[in-house]
Amino acid sequence: MADAGVISIKQARVDDVPRIAPLFDQYRQFYGKAPELNKATAFLVERLQADETVLYFALADRDGESAPAGFIHLFPSFSSISMCRAWILNDLFVHPDFRARGAGRALMDRAKQHCLDTGAKQLWLQTDLTNATAQRLYEGVGMTRKEILEYTWTH
Repeated sequence: MADAGVISIKQARVDDVPRIAPLFDQYRQFYGKAPELNKATAFLVERLQADETVLYFALADRDGESAPAGFIHLFPSFSSISMCRAWILNDLFVHPDFRARGAGRALMDRAKQHCLDTGAKQLWLQTDLTNATAQRLYEGVGMTRKEILEYTWTH
């Protein structure tokens, strides 16, 4: 494979979804979900059309072609305690071919800049306790680890 350095980070629009959806589907599979490319595509299109999300993606060179290397998916929120706008970093995924080449850091830097650009004071995320690679990335870009309990209701 040719040099796979990140060449750009772009904000996704609906017409970018066909390029990003395969990565999104691979991300879901990483967490044990069955492949569902059509549903993954529809989910991203719906979120973007409803202006419910901000999605950035990394483009990197792969054998002379510009290829999607990863994405970061942000949802708007607020902190009542801090009384401020916040963003939830819901999803971050870098294709295995582009890991350890700066794509994750570039996406994190773009998410932090998005917070600054929108007047948000906080960026929140969760990751598995066993995901040491992600934890190193998050701590490496200045995020602080907090010990909290998570409760979920699913029906």
